Amino acid sequence: MNAPTLRIAVRRFGPFESAIVRQFEDFCATSGSDARIEPIAMDLNPLHEAIIGQRGLATGDWDIAFMATDWLAEAQAAGLLEDLTPHMERAPIADFPQAWSPSLTSMQRFAGGYWGMPYHDGPECLVYRKDLLDEAGLAVPSTWAQFHAAARALHRPAEDRHGTVLAQFPDGHNGFYDFCIHIWSRGGEPFDAAGRPDFTSPAAHAALDYLRLLAGDESAVAPGGRELDSVASGMLFAQGKVAMMANWFGFAAYADTAEESKVRGLVDVAPLPAGPGGQSVSLNVFWVLGIGSGSRNKALAWDFLRHLASAPMDRLTTMAGAIGVRRSTWIDPEVNAMIPYYHRLDWLHDHAREMPMTPHLAAISHVVDEMLGKAMTSDVPTADLLAQAQRAAKVIL
Repeated sequence: MNAPTLRIAVRRFGPFESAIVRQFEDFCATSGSDARIEPIAMDLNPLHEAIIGQRGLATGDWDIAFMATDWLAEAQAAGLLEDLTPHMERAPIADFPQAWSPSLTSMQRFAGGYWGMPYHDGPECLVYRKDLLDEAGLAVPSTWAQFHAAARALHRPAEDRHGTVLAQFPDGHNGFYDFCIHIWSRGGEPFDAAGRPDFTSPAAHAALDYLRLLAGDESAVAPGGRELDSVASGMLFAQGKVAMMANWFGFAAYADTAEESKVRGLVDVAPLPAGPGGQSVSLNVFWVLGIGSGSRNKALAWDFLRHLASAPMDRLTTMAGAIGVRRSTWIDPEVNAMIPYYHRLDWLHDHAREMPMTPHLAAISHVVDEMLGKAMTSDVPTADLLAQAQRAAKVIL
């Protein structure tokens, strides 16, 4: 009889790809299972298309998938996800959920079920080269105006180093998140209480104006932002080509620990800057592992997810270069010896906002991506761009 194989759709990122294989090997060694794993790594848009657009989670193409929390409502509404509640009752996780921050265990609980186990964390924060700020006599920016000024002061294109980088690739990810964060940090709300977009407020206008100004400043920003996603921009930072950036905590940890990084020991993190009339705000979007509703190996898939939730496996996620999700990992002495700011994850979560749980969020994010593309490549007035995006979002809803 052939051994069962778990097909796993993986977000393309070296630490994810290596960690999941090592964790499955440990699962087989400790459980005695003769199962196999078939991980397939994909970039964001192809991943979303494979598991949701093509309904791969329902057809049995995928047993397990890496999913951004943004996608959960869409996948659940389409009947693509297995409710994990019965599996938890059959084979519970001893210290769940108390061993996790509530912000990592509550977003998945809706529509009468539980739809994904947290795997990789790391809210957005300010990631910076502490050596470069010290050499320039600059304080860590606490406002977006200071951030722009510091980026200009640290910009050295002749040395292949840029003040900052914007990940503007239209994948419904960082560009969309940047827009929302800039609205929040100016005291506004990108969505109303019912989860409907509100893209025409004064705060949204100020947010888009700032992003247009920053993206167009060749004396501050790395070129080619429309070709850079969050991973690519994080790799630029690790290569020593960026002085600071607003990006995910995980890229700071990667740059501080990866053997190939050129900035190990030179990295620090801080709260994201605030805008006029606002305050520092982080964003809580993280990666979970969900089981496909069409999987023919659901019990095995849950047993593997349960193994991944253990303290040693969460620590392995971190040691591989991703970000563990358990508090035990965040306060681990060895982890904090390598990455001195790791314990700040608790603080970041206390100041993080969340996107609305709506099946339409991915489609709305692409509307914002299209708006940002026009903002960076045309002279269409900001108010017109925002109004167009608002109308397009309403059509989706």
